[in-house]
Amino acid sequence: MMKSDMMPSRRAVLVGVAAGLALGRPVSAESPPTVAVMKDPSCGCCAKWVDHLRQAGFTVTVTEGPVNPVKARLGVPRDLASCHTALVDGYVVEGHVPADAIKRLLVERPKGTGLAVPGMPAGSPGMEVEGREPDTYAVVLFGPEGRGAFARYRGGEPA
Repeated sequence: MMKSDMMPSRRAVLVGVAAGLALGRPVSAESPPTVAVMKDPSCGCCAKWVDHLRQAGFTVTVTEGPVNPVKARLGVPRDLASCHTALVDGYVVEGHVPADAIKRLLVERPKGTGLAVPGMPAGSPGMEVEGREPDTYAVVLFGPEGRGAFARYRGGEPA
């Protein structure tokens, strides 16, 4: 059974995503859409990433439970998988994607399934390690048509 800190059911999340897609709601910097995060109950870095999103102005719901079936259902390629998966305004967000990259995604609305930061790069949002230099990493736009670099970051800053 899944556990949630804000108690949305799977159906409520899916209905909300479908409603957002159907309405074609425009996204503004003043009111970003809700990010529905699915994470393993024991993952601490996921909670830090959720805090990063909330500090950036997103409303976030968190559902805890097995995430691999969710990744498969949403079309996240295995080699792009990380420790948590999120849905936001019709897009999938996989791993420690910086909030600024998500905001850019929602403004530009490129064709694709979503964004991913594969693995768990040091210094990415939620993976900050005191005394360790942050990694430089790619934020990947992926979908049925393929994948490509959407942005590059060093830690939480554009590179």
